[in-house]
Amino acid sequence: MVLQSTRSAVTTRRNIALLFTFFGFALGLSAQPERKLKPPKEDKEPVTQTLEIPREPPVAISAETAKLVFHVSPLSAKGLFSQQVRDALKALDRANGSANLVKIRAFVSGGGDLRRVATIVSEELSDKKIPLPAVSTIQVGGLPLEGAQVVLESVSVDKKSMNPAGLAFFSAQSPAQLRAAAQSVGVNMLRVTCFLSSLEGVQALRSEVASAFPTAAADFVQLTRLGVQPVTACEGVGRLEKPQAGPIDWVTVTSRPKIVFTGLQIAFRDQDSDLRLAFERMGKILESQGAGYPDVIFSNTYSLNRSVAGKAAAVLLENLKGARPAGTAQVVEGLPSLDATMALEVLAARN
Repeated sequence: MVLQSTRSAVTTRRNIALLFTFFGFALGLSAQPERKLKPPKEDKEPVTQTLEIPREPPVAISAETAKLVFHVSPLSAKGLFSQQVRDALKALDRANGSANLVKIRAFVSGGGDLRRVATIVSEELSDKKIPLPAVSTIQVGGLPLEGAQVVLESVSVDKKSMNPAGLAFFSAQSPAQLRAAAQSVGVNMLRVTCFLSSLEGVQALRSEVASAFPTAAADFVQLTRLGVQPVTACEGVGRLEKPQAGPIDWVTVTSRPKIVFTGLQIAFRDQDSDLRLAFERMGKILESQGAGYPDVIFSNTYSLNRSVAGKAAAVLLENLKGARPAGTAQVVEGLPSLDATMALEVLAARN
């Protein structure tokens, strides 16, 4: 009996101890501060990204005559149209080194969107914080490499004086005539562009041009896919060996400090008034650069048919008012606008 009473007392004490422990734990829990529940995260609407609109190339730009350099991008059949434009720009960038672009003339073959050239130029150069050049884009019938869709001609400003005596610009003429004109003027030819009605025999022509002008960047384009009349005419620009004076047939020479390069001014429809409007816009662009039609040293007109080409030539003469600068007028496959009938670009010399 004594043993049983002792065990009962021990059990009672254990139960009392456990009871106090439970109450102590409960009091400890009640003493802790109340935790605030975090509100559920709200679903935030994603931020809308706005794409930056590419800058428009300038309608005209002036550059120092003595520092101008000329290049032609190599042809490539790799990739689609946009990639070929970008690859051509990269090639020109390597060729130019530290020189800054002031003018690009693009000849596009095939179904590529001509307007994409200026857009890609803007995108590529804007990313590098480089000033944009004036850009002209013309659709032609073909290029002398299967699969090639674009070739770029560039004019850039170097840091060094490259043409201390000035430059000579040659109208499009036969390769033999161009060679004779270059010899008579006394130039180191820098760039030659040959306009062809057919690419048959282009390799022989390439060899002829390379032999006559070994240091010139050369470009060869078929004007239209279906050439009606045979055409082989090459225009060029060369570095004067010494200053020249007086007029020279088919050539304009200049040693004036600066040259204005313009982009295309396009005429819509084929009435004389429509063409005059494009020439009036070009006149205003030249005025904005401190020049005018009397200062024009070279002109290029691109038309979709010979009728419009003849009208454009007449309107050009009206604006030149007796001046006879070098120039080239060609019928081409297409222009940057579907409604365009003619496009004009010019070079003008100024102080």
